[in-house]
Amino acid sequence: MSSTSMLRTDEEEVVIANRAFYQALRDLDLSPMEAIWLHEDWVKCLHPGWELLIGWEEVRQSWQDIFRNTQQMLVSISRCLVRVSGDTAWVSCLENVTYAYEGGFNSALVEATNIFVRRRGKWLMVHRHTTPLPASPDDGVDGKVQ
Repeated sequence: MSSTSMLRTDEEEVVIANRAFYQALRDLDLSPMEAIWLHEDWVKCLHPGWELLIGWEEVRQSWQDIFRNTQQMLVSISRCLVRVSGDTAWVSCLENVTYAYEGGFNSALVEATNIFVRRRGKWLMVHRHTTPLPASPDDGVDGKVQ
């Protein structure tokens, strides 16, 4: 472990892992997405409007399908809340997602919870739960990300 990472708090390390997840999402890049997840048969992911995915293979396949069918994705997060308890951490945030696909584009406001566990000094995602939210007409007026 480098001396720089030893100076970071657990919360800061979790924020870095969470940022890496969103960067892989924005880049539509499966390789860094694979690096942020724990590869176990008990990990879970719930994309908006999907059935619950259980196990790394199902989760990985979902990201591969999403990335293959998406031309561009813009994701901004706000109201990021981080909690660490031992070797488990969770991040709750709002996602404003705009994505382009063949034939059009779509935008959504999503409540997300990302759960991480620490393995060999690295924070890895083990559960992701997302829920689409209705967009309100004043989004952006009160400091929410548009």
